[in-house]
Order: sequence, then C-alpha cells, then structure tokens
Amino acid sequence: MDTNQLILVISRGAGPATTFAVPRRLIPASVVGLLASVLLSASLLGLLSVESFQQPVTWVKLGYALALALAAGLLTAALAKPVSGLARPGRLLLAVVGGMLLVGLVYFALAPGNEKSAAVLGQTWTSCSWTLMAFSLPALLGILLVLRTFAPTRLKLAGWASGFLAGGLGAIGYALACPESSPTFVAIWYTLGIFLTGLIGRLIAPVALRW
Repeated sequence: MDTNQLILVISRGAGPATTFAVPRRLIPASVVGLLASVLLSASLLGLLSVESFQQPVTWVKLGYALALALAAGLLTAALAKPVSGLARPGRLLLAVVGGMLLVGLVYFALAPGNEKSAAVLGQTWTSCSWTLMAFSLPALLGILLVLRTFAPTRLKLAGWASGFLAGGLGAIGYALACPESSPTFVAIWYTLGIFLTGLIGRLIAPVALRW
C-alpha cells in the first residue's frame, strides 16, 4: 500500500472537520473557571454591596476583565489549531490592554495632587495582583486541559494566551469583591495579575500541552 492509498483509508468516512469544535469545549471550561473565581471571591473576600454597582468604576473593572477575556479567548482558540491567523485576535488583545492603560493614565493625570498616590496604590496594591492570579488558576487548569485535546503547535504562545484568558476570568470574579475605586489602580494591578497568570501559562504549557 502506497502513501496515497494509506491516506485514503485513514480519511475514509471521516467527514468534514467540526467548525466550532474549539469553542464548544473552550467556552464550558471558561464558564467553570469563571464560576470558580466568583466562588473564591465570595468565600474568601466577600462580594461587594449592591450599592457598589452604582459606581462607574465597578463596571470599568468588570468591562475590562470581560473584554480582555473575550480577546484572549479568541487568541487561545486560534492557537488551539496548528495553522490559524493570530494577527487580528492579537491586535484586539493589545487594544484592550492599551485602552485600559490609557484610561488609567488619564485618570491619574486628572487626579488632584494629594490623591495621585491613592489612585495608584489604593488600599490593596500589595495583594491585588497575587490574589487575582490565584483566583485565575482553576480557569487556567481547565483551559489547558481543553487545549490538550487539540493540536497546538506554538506551545509557549498558547500558554500565554491561556493565561491571559484565565486571568481575565479570574479578574471578573475578583472585581466582584475588590473595594478599589481608581481606574489607574485597575490598569496597573489588574493587568499585572493577568500578566502573572499568563506567565504561569507560558511556563507550564510546553509540558502540559506536549503531544
């Protein structure tokens, strides 16, 4: 049997590839990871009061985390396949992060001089990034397990993307308990926590996703 005949035998009856195979597995894993982060926030920190959701900054936190998770999710889905375009989801992810950093910079510039330090450090700067990262780890585990069922070839990039997705999901849960009221704080310390989660994903992906 020559090579062409072997390919015909293997592919016979396989049918077309499922178009939405990655989202169908990645979305449930992401939802479970999000619920885990919310449960951790509720049990360890306590959720914000109803009145907190009348403050615009609460929605800035949630909007940033959600937008970043969506952008990173698109990039992660692209990296789950051996050949796919990364430019568009990559640019979207950079735009989300850059947009939040710009908002934080403008808020800092407009803050009175005696409030600039509080705008940057808030009350929880020593713990925010680390707590957000910890709340993101269940999502990261689930996302990497999903990616193992596909054929990623750019493992380090897939690890970064998975970590950013998990970090965005963890940030949503953490934002529901975070008492901070400065967009500058969110731009710095939330982004750092998400970056740390991405770094963990990048470090473990070459082993976790090896095939």
